[in-house]
Amino acid sequence: MATNTIDAGLLAKMFLAGAKNLEVKKEWINELNVFPVPDGDTGTNMTLTIMSAVKEVNSLTEVNMYNLSKAISSGSLRGARGNSGVILSQLLRGFTKKIRDYEELNAEILAEAMEKAVETAYKAVMKPKEGTILTVAKGAAEKAAELAPESEDLNAFIEDVLAHAEYVLSQTPEMLPVLKEAGVVDSGGQGLLTVLQGAYDAFLGKEIDLNFEMPEAKTEFVRPSKETEKEIKFGYCTEFIIMLENPLPDEEVYAFKDFLNGIGDSIVLVADDELVKVHVHTNDPGKAISKALTYGQLTRMKIDNMREEHQERLIKNAEKIAAQQAEEDKKRKEAAKQPPKENGFIAVSIGEGIKEIFQGLGVDYLIEGGQTMNPSTEDMLTAIEKVNAKNIFILPNNKNIILAANQAKAMTEDKNIIVVPTKTVPQGITAMISYVPEKSAEENEEAMTEGIQMVKTGQVTYAVRDTHIDEKEIHQGDIMGLGDHGLLAVGQDILAVAEETIRAMVDEDSELISIYYGEDMSEEDAESLGEKIEQVYPDCDVEVNYGGQPIYYCVVSVE
Repeated sequence: MATNTIDAGLLAKMFLAGAKNLEVKKEWINELNVFPVPDGDTGTNMTLTIMSAVKEVNSLTEVNMYNLSKAISSGSLRGARGNSGVILSQLLRGFTKKIRDYEELNAEILAEAMEKAVETAYKAVMKPKEGTILTVAKGAAEKAAELAPESEDLNAFIEDVLAHAEYVLSQTPEMLPVLKEAGVVDSGGQGLLTVLQGAYDAFLGKEIDLNFEMPEAKTEFVRPSKETEKEIKFGYCTEFIIMLENPLPDEEVYAFKDFLNGIGDSIVLVADDELVKVHVHTNDPGKAISKALTYGQLTRMKIDNMREEHQERLIKNAEKIAAQQAEEDKKRKEAAKQPPKENGFIAVSIGEGIKEIFQGLGVDYLIEGGQTMNPSTEDMLTAIEKVNAKNIFILPNNKNIILAANQAKAMTEDKNIIVVPTKTVPQGITAMISYVPEKSAEENEEAMTEGIQMVKTGQVTYAVRDTHIDEKEIHQGDIMGLGDHGLLAVGQDILAVAEETIRAMVDEDSELISIYYGEDMSEEDAESLGEKIEQVYPDCDVEVNYGGQPIYYCVVSVE
């Protein structure tokens, strides 16, 4: 018997099955990435994005099309990471916006929703590129629109749409030469197809394990030592999220924090209009939970016995975070008494040296992240909330974070957000140097955007897989020098590759060469590299700075 409609219950199963299929195959999708750098790869970013929506869907007490649509849209938008994750969230946003007012979906509604999904995603990308996830989504939507008017069986309809999407994906190497050279299809397109294939399996009634492994650090059980037990005043690390029935006024948030201080320590509490995230060390988790239930329903509850030897480092980190937040809370309360300043700054950064440089240049809030872990849209929104300014400049400092920053901008109504499209840390530093307090926000945006065009960036790291790029064979473990537009050097020696990378970047107009060495390069080696570059380019000023960044042996800028 032909199936002609999909109700909310079935759609929820299809969404979760699609997410599960992506989770299971994320490493395979990661392997399709063209550049073999150790980064937040496509499969990982798309999975983290959709997992945020999975949590929202699993927390629903009543599943209808409207609530399901809101959970998928809101969860994916806030959790979006990386370009592929942001595009996936926009596809889901457009799709759910079209279906939310229906009780059941047929082929024509599905086709219209797919068309809306593509329209929404394309609008979110400033310069859409064909041969990507967008192309696969558009191909599927066009096929759906063609088949929908005469489709009487959803099974055949979905099967034909998926077959066409798979064909479009197979053609992506013909649209992007870099894919063809590497011998792979587009990873984002493959991720989208993986979600759709998982959803189709659920539609067919296949049995699918919908238990998700949310990312957590894996540890072995070690019995607590008596010494550790004595040192820990409060024994249970308690975490949960409150789904608010009504937004909490600031005074109630402070009162709740005071209550938690009365039963424990290491308090971390973050609130918005719909959710409150809570972390507390206490000897009585039940008291924290009982109090929280007066504000709304609880989800993502987690209670750990901290009197385990292997968790001492985690405890110290939590206490450090709590102390930092206490200091931030103090500053925030003081700042809240003051009118908002004209301009504020947020930068994405990693590495103690880089952070100190940004702080010295006047950045108000630093989001830890970058190439290896792309911050989410929610991370951006949290940072925006913390900065008390009318205009807030965001420096993503990575091309894979710019879309998430723009998405946060679109979701912010009470502040003017200016995303300066910095693709590297040196560009971010130059943007801050280009800022002039006496100028207007618009003038500074123009000056900062112009300033970053003058910066060339090189980054020295290692290959995580074998591949073929720019007619160069690359093997796992090779040292690579990457420039703004591709591969500059490959070899076995870090300093030799770094020198070759810099030589490829410097031209007759270059005046300043800055080297930021990471945690895996010694100061002695960095100084040696700087001295050698000075000898080769005596007319250039050469600076050597401690960056402290992981993964990247050094980051170089040439101006």
